[in-house]
Amino acid sequence: MTGIIDYCAGNIRSVERALQFLKTEYVISKNPKDLEKADRLIFPGVGEAGFAMAQLKKTGFDLFIKEQTAAGKALLGICLGAQIIFEHSEESDTACLGLLPGKIRRFPSYFAAKNLKIPHMGWNNLQYQNGGSGLFSGVPENTDVYFVHSYYIEPSDTDIITAVTDYGFPVPCAVKKGNIEALQFHPEKSGLPGLRMLAHFTGAEGAALC
Repeated sequence: MTGIIDYCAGNIRSVERALQFLKTEYVISKNPKDLEKADRLIFPGVGEAGFAMAQLKKTGFDLFIKEQTAAGKALLGICLGAQIIFEHSEESDTACLGLLPGKIRRFPSYFAAKNLKIPHMGWNNLQYQNGGSGLFSGVPENTDVYFVHSYYIEPSDTDIITAVTDYGFPVPCAVKKGNIEALQFHPEKSGLPGLRMLAHFTGAEGAALC
């Protein structure tokens, strides 16, 4: 069973619809105790890092996520959830969960001179790094996925980067270390390729994804 963390700062409904399509068992809860028996966790997120971290602390999900991942439970961060698993975000100068070493940076101001809009919004392709990830099995390199973000991941260890996308420079957009994996893009909004990734994560391998 997959647990979806609801801390009032996530794109919960689109993730739920994706898992319904995959016909995989899941539970959504605002209470960490309800998710203790889940086999794996999805940690979605949209909005602002400072608000998200305040919500995590308010609900107790900050400690819950740390405890569950330390115990070896698989975690998939999505969008803002992929960012705040790192140590610090420049957005509101926010101390984050620190599950992985690294920082979250704002796209540089010189982008305006290059006609690169912030936020980075829309479809962009994946270029696999360091052998990619099992999540990408059956998803060809250079497949387009859907992005919406103004800040980007800067891991301390570049060996954990499994994919980048080209937006002014090679922007890290997927990382994996042990049982923790994160996607800057929205798999639940990325059509069949994104659904395939979620199927791999949730174990819904029998879903009809033609």
